Amino acid sequence: MHNIIPITEDLFYVGGSDRRLSLFENVYPVPRGVSYNSYLLLDEKTVLFDTVDPAVSDLYLENVAAALGGRQLDYLVVHHMEPDHSATFLRLVKSYPHATVVTSAKAAQMMRNFFPFDGANVRTVKEGDILSTGKHNFIFLAAPMVHWPEVMLSFDRATGTLFSADAFGTFGALGGSVFADEVKFREEFLPDARRYYFNIVGKYGVQVQNVLKKAAGLDIKMICPLHGPVWRKDLGELIGWYDTWSKYEPEEKGAVVFYGTVHGHTGNAADILAAAIARRGAFVKEYDVAQTELSVLVAEAFRYSHLVFVSATYNNGIFFPMEQLLHDLGEHNLRNRKYALVENGSWSPQAGTLMQDLISEWGNMMRLGEKVTVLSSVKEEQAAELEVLGAQIASDLLGK
Repeated sequence: MHNIIPITEDLFYVGGSDRRLSLFENVYPVPRGVSYNSYLLLDEKTVLFDTVDPAVSDLYLENVAAALGGRQLDYLVVHHMEPDHSATFLRLVKSYPHATVVTSAKAAQMMRNFFPFDGANVRTVKEGDILSTGKHNFIFLAAPMVHWPEVMLSFDRATGTLFSADAFGTFGALGGSVFADEVKFREEFLPDARRYYFNIVGKYGVQVQNVLKKAAGLDIKMICPLHGPVWRKDLGELIGWYDTWSKYEPEEKGAVVFYGTVHGHTGNAADILAAAIARRGAFVKEYDVAQTELSVLVAEAFRYSHLVFVSATYNNGIFFPMEQLLHDLGEHNLRNRKYALVENGSWSPQAGTLMQDLISEWGNMMRLGEKVTVLSSVKEEQAAELEVLGAQIASDLLGK
């Protein structure tokens, strides 16, 4: 049975949520599922904004037909061609063969790459072009590499609604309400929004900043993303997060101690250091990199201002879950952080030097204190060094 949710008097949510999906893009765990959003406008001309993943395609097509109520579909606007938003494209255009597909030139080419589609009834648009549907006029904005090259956004001048593609999206299925102001967004969705941004879009901060500059010139009253809740209140808070994240600035002051331990001694060093930081009144948290999912570690590294990497030497290298984390942070352009290093090794400790080599390739990273080296297990001398390092990190965090 169809499930259509009104957004405004003539705009309807026709997407759906998948709570059975375990890995988004077959990489990122989504224990709360994910939504695939699509919107239908019933103006003088009818407009459908994007399609959905196969997981909700049957419900989606039923929703579209029910919302149209026997009317013809005039336009299908495709903002983004990634399959979780375009996989139902061919079924849709076969169901509504007279609909004009409105999309960017790059997306039009991708349609032919993905589907046996001849490109008939396609209208390509570029930035500044306008689609008029009656009461509504949509202006298109190019958003290349947010996070694919063909992406565009559309803005309805009549209502101030921004259809934002993957921008401003989040992991997490929707339930009941589709509005951010009707859910506990900070508690339930913000961690997933942060994890979504840094793992999916985070590499493209410059491109996100370019889009935010364009958005600043628009009178935006509502944001309709392709994943997660619709925003109609407190838009400044949402845009503020994106502005901070895309500038690679810390969202919060605090220290995160990431440690990679084999038999527990390196973890003991991390605990001693974290306690030294906390005892002086500074905020600190710890993560065992082998026991914590990578996308969570990436999001937390981007969230906080001070990072500590504590690693055992393993096969003459960095303990491999730690090495994976460092490579991933580098790939996602982490920068503008303060950091410290601790290494352990039984006969040839060198994880610290190797970690430093990787971090030195990142942008604007400031090292605090001296590297602490543990030989197999923490002794009184190393405990004292960890205490000194913890005091330096806490002092910097507290501005002393």
